[in-house]
Amino acid sequence: MTIEHKGEMGGTPVSIGERLVTREGFMPLFREGMGLLEETADYLDGPGREDSRSLGRLASLAYATESMKLTTRLMQIASWLLLQRAINDGEISAEQGDLEKRKIKLSSVTDEGATAYHELPGTLRDLISRSHRIQDRVRHLDELTRRGGAPRMRKPSGNPVEDQISALRSALMEQR
Repeated sequence: MTIEHKGEMGGTPVSIGERLVTREGFMPLFREGMGLLEETADYLDGPGREDSRSLGRLASLAYATESMKLTTRLMQIASWLLLQRAINDGEISAEQGDLEKRKIKLSSVTDEGATAYHELPGTLRDLISRSHRIQDRVRHLDELTRRGGAPRMRKPSGNPVEDQISALRSALMEQR
């Protein structure tokens, strides 16, 4: 998605996605994602082991399955975040980073309705939920940056409301 900036640049299109990943908006997400990865590792190696010992057979199987999915999800998120940071720091080109990012699976499968999910320790369920929220944000940024090309410029109609509606229609059509 792009917006039109009417400042000194005279209406130069600005990609919102690129702004979010290259400006102050990225580092808090990076810290949150990497922090969640560390928090999850600490939990699974410590208190999580203790929590899993008290579970029944089905819940124990769900614990093993969900902790593996969680770890995989967080590693995919961390890979994307590290690639984006490398792009931002100039360590790799945007083109190189985009090629590598395409290898990362950011799809989201939630098994909160699965058998025994509700029996999992609350801490694990919380970590799973938080990982899905971060994954959704990363996926959204990834989509915005992939569509960050030049927008279709429309001739202004002289009616600002009509221009905004037209811009919204254009953006919604690009999402399809």
